[in-house]
Amino acid sequence: MESAVVNLCSPGDKVLIASCGKFGERWRDLAQVYGLDYDYREYEWGTPVAPADIGQALGDDRSIKAVFVTHSETSTGVVNDMEAIGAAVAGSDAVLVTDSISGMGSAEIKTDAWGIDVAVAGSQKALMIPPGLAFVSVSPKAWDRVAKSTLPKYYFDWTKARKALAQEKPTTAFTPAVSLVVGLDKALSMIRDEGLENLFRRHIVLGRATRAAIKGMGLALFSPDDDRCSSVTAVRVPDGVEDGKLRTLIRDKYGVQLAGGQGPIKGKIFRIGHCGYYNYTDIIVAITALELALKELGHPVELGSGVSKAQAIFGQELA
Repeated sequence: MESAVVNLCSPGDKVLIASCGKFGERWRDLAQVYGLDYDYREYEWGTPVAPADIGQALGDDRSIKAVFVTHSETSTGVVNDMEAIGAAVAGSDAVLVTDSISGMGSAEIKTDAWGIDVAVAGSQKALMIPPGLAFVSVSPKAWDRVAKSTLPKYYFDWTKARKALAQEKPTTAFTPAVSLVVGLDKALSMIRDEGLENLFRRHIVLGRATRAAIKGMGLALFSPDDDRCSSVTAVRVPDGVEDGKLRTLIRDKYGVQLAGGQGPIKGKIFRIGHCGYYNYTDIIVAITALELALKELGHPVELGSGVSKAQAIFGQELA
């Protein structure tokens, strides 16, 4: 994300940032650090960015050089409609940049067809390997902007990376995390074997089953009930239950790790991840652990009420 800012922008450039969660805020923080003039549009956490607002902003201010938006907002479970956002940016001089760190590999993203000039991805989510590798795809329009950028950069310089890759024996500009690259090779082989259509379908079904299970238990979703939300499901902590106690019990007794909320929703939600190396049984185990933990903490929940809903979704898929 930082490399996108320093390679595309110059001091004082006007940029548009559309945020609906913690990682949208990170685009704002980076703009502040590098002295950019930014128009910050913040949407209620748990709701997606409105593409029409982006189109309106670009029409009102043609000095905007770049639009920064999150594809998959990990903090809330929201996946923004990048196709519609791309259409809103199309025709303007601005480049469209998206953080797809938890989206790449779990939610469909068509960089060229949707007009996404820069997509940022990371190794630790749907690409199924430990953290430590980051990736960017860069359009010709974005490369034109790179040539004009004057922000300071050294290790993050895309021109260095491009030059190293263009050699007769392609390499990286600086020492890579070799073991992670080997792991990535295996992960990409697994993705190719599964096939992209099947990969995206699996994630959609996992998200659909998780949301159905949560509603079946009588809990409230924080993230939208939308098939785009295929990376993570955010759930409101029920009244009378302490988030820390719930997640600690699930972890220590049942061996299932659930993530908590961040920023203003810390303690108010928990998150169930289902991107990458996940399958049906993982969701069944997670929902079972959640039911048992809630029961132990005194929350009125009928055991099997969530699991049965998840099983029903999986049964439809297998029929």
